[in-house]
Amino acid sequence: MSITIVGLGAGDLSQISFAAVNELKKDKKIYLRTDNHPIVEYLNIEYTSFDEYYDRLENFEEVYEAISEKIVEEGKKEDIIYAVPGHPRVAEKTVSLIEKYAKLENIELEIIASMSFIDAMYNYLGFDPSDGFTLIDAFEVRRKNLDSESNIIITQVYDRYIASNVKLKLMDYYDDEQDVWLVKSAGIKNLEYKKKVHLYDLDSIKNEFDHLTSLYIPKSDKKRFMDIEDLIEITKKLRSEDGCPWDKEQSHGSLKRYIVEEAYELVEAIEEDDIDGIIEELGDILYQVTIHSQIGIEEGYFDIYEVSNAISKKMIDRHAHVFDKENADNSLTWEEKKMIEKNETKITESIKRTVKSLPGLMKAEKIQDKAAKVGFDWDSIEPVFDKVLEEYNEFLVEYKNFDKQKMKNEFGDLLFSLVNLARFLKIDPEEAIQLTNHKFISRFEYVENAILESGKTFEDVDLNTMDIYWNEAKKIDVCK
Repeated sequence: MSITIVGLGAGDLSQISFAAVNELKKDKKIYLRTDNHPIVEYLNIEYTSFDEYYDRLENFEEVYEAISEKIVEEGKKEDIIYAVPGHPRVAEKTVSLIEKYAKLENIELEIIASMSFIDAMYNYLGFDPSDGFTLIDAFEVRRKNLDSESNIIITQVYDRYIASNVKLKLMDYYDDEQDVWLVKSAGIKNLEYKKKVHLYDLDSIKNEFDHLTSLYIPKSDKKRFMDIEDLIEITKKLRSEDGCPWDKEQSHGSLKRYIVEEAYELVEAIEEDDIDGIIEELGDILYQVTIHSQIGIEEGYFDIYEVSNAISKKMIDRHAHVFDKENADNSLTWEEKKMIEKNETKITESIKRTVKSLPGLMKAEKIQDKAAKVGFDWDSIEPVFDKVLEEYNEFLVEYKNFDKQKMKNEFGDLLFSLVNLARFLKIDPEEAIQLTNHKFISRFEYVENAILESGKTFEDVDLNTMDIYWNEAKKIDVCK
């Protein structure tokens, strides 16, 4: 038994191949995906159409699946012909499904080509496909599939509703005034039609969408936003021979301080709920990623795509409960997964892995958290308060002895115990100290302004006067 899939061409009799016409004359049962095709009435054939599937089923995916299953079922009984518009290999979802199912059933499959609507589009619009083009189904328009340096053809724009959805997706990538060509009946003599509109106006067109409508977007410089690929090229230019002197002289080592600074500036923007600031600071951090990656290319070690690949694989592996639910081991914690990944057998190894360059308070909290996860922790908060008092008293002893080194050690112990207290109370110690820093600056500013408004300077007032102003600042809560 066999299935022969035949292309009917783009819509004009001149576009169906001689081989296809001859096949359709054979004594085989013929199935059409749709008889809504201009040349069907000229072929003088008996056929069964699947058009009623489009009315009966919920969506195109169900339609294509049902048609494919039916064709393979019939192909198991006898030799049949399945005919589709255009070229069977161009934008025909049912063909790939039939091919897959036919292989499972050991059914012989033959495909006979005719001219596709894409060939007709090349000719009608007058562009060379070797210049680059991307073919996208209207139901699968995604930002990642769009490329302003490529000609874009979008198929199956059947009606205004689909056109509206496509427009919204395109407007995430292109400028609102991007030129878009609406193309109907490409390759069908006397019916071919094209119209250029701005993207924002695409779905305002009435009565001009049907099953033979496509969109064409020529190469353009009207992207709505520059993207990561643009940033990569900008970074490459800045590092080039005729680039920026500062960027050219940077290394992984010299850039260390900047990634830390940019991270803190992002934190500040987040705390101030400054959306524009968040965008700017995230951009600064992204530039750090691209310049480190460019240095990686120049040194022959890695590029940004390897960086992206590494983090993508890590996120998938550590979130098996999301990406591989059937095989996920939900008994493992995040930290246990990290330890397996790092080939660590002891929790001490994990604790030692805590980043050395983290700020002290943050590092202390992470160390304590790792130890607590294996049970090295108090059951209640009372002993934590006791420990703070114990460390304070030990520090006081060394202060009275005026032993600098021991004072430093005991002060560190005191800070460590305070971080532990914060952890029990679910207080971020780093955030808490930053709030206090901000509070101090605001109150000190009030003190300074009060002194200056009195016509004096700091040299003219004593500590008692400053303390009065400080208490005033506390009462009115200048930090709000």
